[in-house]
Amino acid sequence: MKTPLFLSGLLLIFISCGDRPSKETTTTTSESTKIKDYLPFTELQLDDLSLFKVENDNWKIVGDVYVDRKQDKLLTSSPGKGILANIPDGQIKNGHIFTNFEHGNIEIELDVMMPVNSNSGLYFQGRYEVQLLDSWGVKEPTSGDIGGIYQRWDDSREGDHKAYEGHSPKTNASKSPGLWQHFKIIFHAPKFDASGNKIKNAVFQEVWLNDELIQEDVEVTGPTRASSFNDEKARGPLIIQGDHGPVAIRNLKYKLYEDKKVSLLDIHMTEYESNSDSIAAFDTLTVIRDIKADSISAKMVTGDRVKRILKYDGQIDVSNSGTYLFDIGVNNGGALLIIGTDTIVDLNGDYSLDTPGIGEVELEKGKLPFTFIYNKHNPWNSGFRIEVEGPEIQKMSLNAKNSLGSSNRGPAENILIQVLNEPTTQRGFMMHNGEKRTHCIAVGTPENINFSYDLSRESILQVWHGDFLDVTQMWHARGINQLAEPKGFSVSFHGDPDFMILENKDIVWPDSIPSNVNYKQLGYEIEDNGLPVFLVQVEGTSISNTFKPSKNGRGLTRTIAIEGNGDIWHKIAEGESIHKLEDGTFIINDESYFIDFSKKNNLTPLVRHSNGKDELLLKIPAGSKNIKYNIIW
Repeated sequence: MKTPLFLSGLLLIFISCGDRPSKETTTTTSESTKIKDYLPFTELQLDDLSLFKVENDNWKIVGDVYVDRKQDKLLTSSPGKGILANIPDGQIKNGHIFTNFEHGNIEIELDVMMPVNSNSGLYFQGRYEVQLLDSWGVKEPTSGDIGGIYQRWDDSREGDHKAYEGHSPKTNASKSPGLWQHFKIIFHAPKFDASGNKIKNAVFQEVWLNDELIQEDVEVTGPTRASSFNDEKARGPLIIQGDHGPVAIRNLKYKLYEDKKVSLLDIHMTEYESNSDSIAAFDTLTVIRDIKADSISAKMVTGDRVKRILKYDGQIDVSNSGTYLFDIGVNNGGALLIIGTDTIVDLNGDYSLDTPGIGEVELEKGKLPFTFIYNKHNPWNSGFRIEVEGPEIQKMSLNAKNSLGSSNRGPAENILIQVLNEPTTQRGFMMHNGEKRTHCIAVGTPENINFSYDLSRESILQVWHGDFLDVTQMWHARGINQLAEPKGFSVSFHGDPDFMILENKDIVWPDSIPSNVNYKQLGYEIEDNGLPVFLVQVEGTSISNTFKPSKNGRGLTRTIAIEGNGDIWHKIAEGESIHKLEDGTFIINDESYFIDFSKKNNLTPLVRHSNGKDELLLKIPAGSKNIKYNIIW
């Protein structure tokens, strides 16, 4: 999008939505974006083993894998492509697998599946291990549990002191054996001077497991135990451990980074008074100040509870030629970024940090002129961020660190509800799949197995393991978004009404209570154990629901008591895919959770495809029935 940079005295307006971007530049916001907020990864095509160095025959490319959750270290497979599996054979020696590529700084994502009590590991540069283990149900994870940075080993030490410098994950975010688990890891390699002397240790900047940040800025002074190399170098292969137990890997992708940056130089800032959501003519605005600057930040606004425009001009220094992605977020304001004569991101209006602007552009190596305009048209809020990612350049901030500091309206510490020796309940608003639910109750238990329930639709919304509830947005001042937020690793459910009268099994399940259905919410009662029993009537059929933490592992046992004169349907689960496993359990989306439907129910759920998704439904005949099943994740 070619846009001349108008100077004082000329009209500068945000680019209208009717303009079309050029081939070099894409400008969008999250409401209508089809562009991801990151540049593409390099994905390893797991069609064969040609991308690896293989020590032994225990590694195979397969099409699907299955874990028997009643047997230790058992992983079976079916033919096909797309999954790298370590399937040990007692007749052969089992070994590791090495990538053909070597890496220094790297960002990597992959899915792993662990069988019961199995053990493996990811060795970055073949030297620094992130542990892979079946840690389901572990209450106090150590460095030897999944996501832990494994210990170092020193033979010069005695006894238990030989093992040192292990780093436990912040929380146990592992899923049940047999479920796919997602890792995202950012690793920085050690640095060396021209003489080969190490000047900086290796660092795990971030380790995410199942969307939980479990390691952050962990420094490793040397190779961890059982590494393939005892020395340290700038580059090395990624190694997956294969001599301890079976494991499956899929969706393995990565980005390699060098120590290169994008910089802003020769910055000049002009601050204007403004009373408009958009920018009109700069020569009609009052100049507050006109200065040189060494950074860009929303903190540079002068005055309290004012409306201002900050206009920055300068040069952007690009390290490599190639594709760059800019990600701009504004805390209730507007923004415009121009590089050369191209508009990169145009946020015309009132935008929040949850609706960032994304711009992708081809840039040549060298220095280019830039203009960034920040429109603080809300006197109560301020703050912006600009992040950029490029070829061999890790995503980084171009704004000063404190640029978002003034947007924080929360307390110094978040307000948390903790569960002690008995269950705790809390009413409030909660988000579910982008929708604010206003009649919710959250239930926390001493076992740290928690769940939320929508009383208006009589449906379970989500389950999570860990601390209970963050109520900062509800209780601080008068509340911001007035939301309660789960604390911990969570799994969401469909959120539609759990019970409904259907004429036949092909009727589309409604996402809310139809007006022509006699649906009576009867609230809930608290049992002696402190847990609620949820009560509802649907066309005269009485239904009660209870949820209790499972005794072993991470799960929730649901018991439903029904009494009525007509048939009623229960929607158990919904997902992109649902299928029944060999052990009789149902797996939702391959990685989300299991439904273990007890054989004692004398009823069999059915899987149907409706409205673009699979659904797990149960038809409950008239009469009195007690139904029980487990939700396992």
